[in-house]
Amino acid sequence: MKQSGKYAVTGALAGFANGFFGTGGGLFLVPLLTRWAHMEQRSAFATSVAVVLPLSLASAAIYFFKGALDFSTCWPYLAGGFLGGLISGSIFKKVPLGFLRRAFGAFILYGGIRAVLAL
Repeated sequence: MKQSGKYAVTGALAGFANGFFGTGGGLFLVPLLTRWAHMEQRSAFATSVAVVLPLSLASAAIYFFKGALDFSTCWPYLAGGFLGGLISGSIFKKVPLGFLRRAFGAFILYGGIRAVLAL
């Protein structure tokens, strides 16, 4: 499969996860960008963030037009998320790659365990 096809499939999986689960595009993007598309790990993390933003905006627009999005409750989370994004983005290059990998894996594991136990 050509690189552009791999990128399109990776993006489609991220978009599906983001729209269907409300988040999770990075769950597909980071591993697929590093292993399948042979992108360097730090670039994959940064690319994931850049790709998830428009995916999230598209999903939020659909939820809004379907009447499922309450803006009054999301503003504090947006403010905190914006601040957290600024802080983490500014220290990203200083964080050891091994820590980023383990933290990413831990978040995936935590989310998976929470999802299974919620059943």
